[in-house]
Amino acid sequence: MSSTDAVNEISWADFEKVLIVAGTVTRVEPFPEARKPAWKVWADFGPYGEKKTSAQVVNLYRAEDLLGRQIVGVINFPEKQIGPYRSQFLLTGFHTDEGVVLTAIERPVPNGTRLA
Repeated sequence: MSSTDAVNEISWADFEKVLIVAGTVTRVEPFPEARKPAWKVWADFGPYGEKKTSAQVVNLYRAEDLLGRQIVGVINFPEKQIGPYRSQFLLTGFHTDEGVVLTAIERPVPNGTRLA
């Protein structure tokens, strides 16, 4: 069995359908109605506008850690209802035993810049 057999391969065309872009966090609020501890997060995605999401990252990030931070989001999934809140993008990160570690941008890029 080759290493690719263990992974569901997708085509380049499939990857190009996923809109993964840089944004800057503009607002963070508590989300007390969430089943698991989470923040309500708003981000500016430049030409794509401001979008909001629910992010289960409270174990590793305080609101002030997130505010003004550049993040990576998937912005073309359908909106998702999370309790009383509508999530408009997926904040990307990596699950660890301590919590979700956000995907980092190594140096600033314009909001809305697409992952290449």
